[in-house]
Amino acid sequence: MAVLETAEKYLPPSLRARLRPKLDHLTAALSSDGETAQAQRQALLAFSIRVVSAAIAFISQIILARLMGEFEYGIFAFVWVIVVLAGNLSCLGLHSSVIRFLPQHRAEGDLAAVRGLHYTARIFSMISASLLAVVGFLVLRSFAGTFEAYWTAPLFLALFTLPMIALGDVLDGTARASGWTMTALSPTFLIRPTLILLFMVGAVWLGAPDTAVTAMEAALAATYVTTLLQYIRLHRRLQRTYGRGGLRLRPAVWFGYSLPIFLVDGIGFLLTNADVVVVGFYMPPDQVAVYFAAAKTIVLVQFVAFAVKAAAAPRFSTILAGGDTASLAAFAGQTARWSFWPALVIGLSILLVGEHLLALFGPAFTVGYGLLPILFAGTLAKAMVGPGEVLLSMAGRQNLCVLLYGAVLAVNITLNIILIPLYGLSGAAMATACAMIVEAILLHVALRRTLGIRMFAFAAPLAPKHTKAA
Repeated sequence: MAVLETAEKYLPPSLRARLRPKLDHLTAALSSDGETAQAQRQALLAFSIRVVSAAIAFISQIILARLMGEFEYGIFAFVWVIVVLAGNLSCLGLHSSVIRFLPQHRAEGDLAAVRGLHYTARIFSMISASLLAVVGFLVLRSFAGTFEAYWTAPLFLALFTLPMIALGDVLDGTARASGWTMTALSPTFLIRPTLILLFMVGAVWLGAPDTAVTAMEAALAATYVTTLLQYIRLHRRLQRTYGRGGLRLRPAVWFGYSLPIFLVDGIGFLLTNADVVVVGFYMPPDQVAVYFAAAKTIVLVQFVAFAVKAAAAPRFSTILAGGDTASLAAFAGQTARWSFWPALVIGLSILLVGEHLLALFGPAFTVGYGLLPILFAGTLAKAMVGPGEVLLSMAGRQNLCVLLYGAVLAVNITLNIILIPLYGLSGAAMATACAMIVEAILLHVALRRTLGIRMFAFAAPLAPKHTKAA
């Protein structure tokens, strides 16, 4: 508050008069105790974390690309995408179940169920990820001769990282469900990428080769350090908040919700990363590096949607638990506008300086500039409907989400397979953008027909249907 007041004093009188209504609105949002204002503050904090995270990730990727060159950087980028994807899938949707059920159990005063939910999610995700890692080891040993040797060592290292990736995702969901945005997001988006960069630079400085293997070793160490520190911090905070005591386990309810969400999240993660994965199958590592750099540049737009989603999910769950359909419709419309307008401004700014940003990775990366407007078109289309998939899931329409995202994933992969051989990297970008446009259309239609909510950045809300969570 003091910062805003101080900054306002130094504005020119004419500009101060124009900005006064918006500053008053921001001041009210920051100081109000209402639930919507709290969600706005969480969104602002999540957005701020993502801004800093985007800067850290962008700078670290530039340094890694400069250190390793296009070929080795392409190997690392592809393997890191695979391990983050597999680690998230290992949770089998339990990290989303925590967000769905923790506010409900807390509202019911059932702290034993809250503790049981935390315990179940952590233990099961670790077991699941470890089993997946074992299967991965067996597959690598059995089919090692069917792919290039330079993939083997990075993939083996990636498998050791899986349990900590999965645990970190569950801890993230637990903290988000409790409204602890900083505790939820800072380990994954601030601490881990910083440590990966520091460990990699330190290893090279000490004489290690500047290769993808060294980069994966740095990522392995950074992931374990980050996740274990997050676990200790969150465990203590949970004990202070919910106390010690017995556990009430409701696995049928939790897994009944989490398994469809596993499909939704899995398909969503595949949608986010399918282009990089398919490019990795069709093209050499240096081309993967160029595409990954372009995707990392335009992803600066997507962190707006992530910030809104992080704040909106617990609020959606709370409103649904109370059955206030009017508030749900109003808040849904707000989240769509929160997603679209910042995404538009940030995206246009990136396009203006995109070639210079790509040049930071190295001279060879500037050929990827033509990919940026294509990817931005898809991102902006998705931003128009905000976190629609979150609202559907929280309202108990997770099975519909599975069907919807299954269709979108099929479109994405099919278009990638068709367009990459024809148009190379531009084909991958076109496939991704088209899939995101299809996703936005299907989400808008699904929300309107099932919940009676017009979740669109430019639309007035409809009178909602009954939306009590299933």
